[in-house]
Amino acid sequence: MKKFFTFIAFVASTLFANGQTNPVITAWLQNTTGVLGRHYVPGNYTPINDVDSANVKTVYYSATWSYIRANGVPTYITGPFLDGNPSHTTSQDAIFRFPITPAPNTGVPTATSGGNIGIFINGVALFDYRDGASWKSSTSTMAGGPFGGMGDGVWNRDAVVGERLGFDCAKGHPANGNYHHHQNPSAFKLDLNVISTVCNLYDADGLYVIDSTQHSPLIGFAYDGYPIYGAYAYENVNGTGNIVRMKSSFALRNITTRTTYADGSSVTAGPAVSATYPLGYFREDYEYIPTSPSTPDYLDEHNGRFCITPEYPSGTYAYFATVNSGWNSAYPYLIGPTYYGVKSASKVTSIPTGVTQYVSVPTNVDAKTQLPASISVFPNPSNEFIAVQSNGLGTTDLEVSLYDLTGKLVKTEIIYAGSTIAYFDIRTLYSGIYLIRVSNGKNEFTRQISILK
Repeated sequence: MKKFFTFIAFVASTLFANGQTNPVITAWLQNTTGVLGRHYVPGNYTPINDVDSANVKTVYYSATWSYIRANGVPTYITGPFLDGNPSHTTSQDAIFRFPITPAPNTGVPTATSGGNIGIFINGVALFDYRDGASWKSSTSTMAGGPFGGMGDGVWNRDAVVGERLGFDCAKGHPANGNYHHHQNPSAFKLDLNVISTVCNLYDADGLYVIDSTQHSPLIGFAYDGYPIYGAYAYENVNGTGNIVRMKSSFALRNITTRTTYADGSSVTAGPAVSATYPLGYFREDYEYIPTSPSTPDYLDEHNGRFCITPEYPSGTYAYFATVNSGWNSAYPYLIGPTYYGVKSASKVTSIPTGVTQYVSVPTNVDAKTQLPASISVFPNPSNEFIAVQSNGLGTTDLEVSLYDLTGKLVKTEIIYAGSTIAYFDIRTLYSGIYLIRVSNGKNEFTRQISILK
């Protein structure tokens, strides 16, 4: 089965490379309207406009590589980071080079590392599970506790658990200005089981909204060139069956002390399992449990599988952003702990001459058949605010307008590509019936709402 899908993926990649149809060229969210990033600072609940442009700046490609230039700034609001992180999202102005035809690694798998291991389609950095700290003995503590620097590398702290207080509403944070996600980039408030209240004070959204009824969108590419999808996919690898949640094949070990690894090898002891250091606090608390071919919704040791996706109808290897049944991020989150393919993508200092620029052309959808299914307006009725949410991944800007019944325009907001939601403060409006109009520039959708005072 693996060899069969390797062949399919190779054929598909070769076909896609013969023109501007390869997702590693076409899937990026290019900034065509000049939208800037925004961020919160602690204690100020009004976002501050940045000077750096959001999303991807330019895309170029050759027969073998695509070149993505981005600041690493999303259109959704970032910050604040309530663990004392003094940094905020700043421009990286980086160029990333990805292979047009990714190659499987037939040798020893390459481990993911700290720092960028891929980028999302909005140009934001993708990190793996780690936060750069590991357990250290009591004789080598640093100020504030047993973590600091790179540690001893034996028991490596899981960033998604250890740094939760430092994530913003979109589940991201910066490292020296390099804003990144270790996990599924959907807002905390949109999880079925909400485990962080940061959105209550500093409301924002994320790259996409999980929808359990549709195949999740393509949200990024790993440094081996293979695509990364959201949490849901076709049940069967051939593109058939129900839409189901993709499940991690890593599980927490049944241990109370930390003296061995999952393979039974003895290591320097870490802290015993406790309320302070619960299972899952360290990467080594997990073990990989292979699943049978009869359970295709469980992923492999790289957190991916060979399958058909909407963007790859002939099949590809793909990673998935794993979450549990409450939609909380599930280890190994995005990729890892090793790549499936040959790690060949990287940052480069310049775009070579002789390559072709790809300029994205927004695809207008049929509002009558698609916009109503992909737009939510809530609460309705309301007396304080109205939220208009694009369910899924927005690839074009949406203009959202509020009208009274005389046809008078009251307010207009924009849901930018790479964001999911717009808000209207209606506290100063009179009671009555109003209309919400959503337009993608060609087609539109309207919904009636009630404002009650």
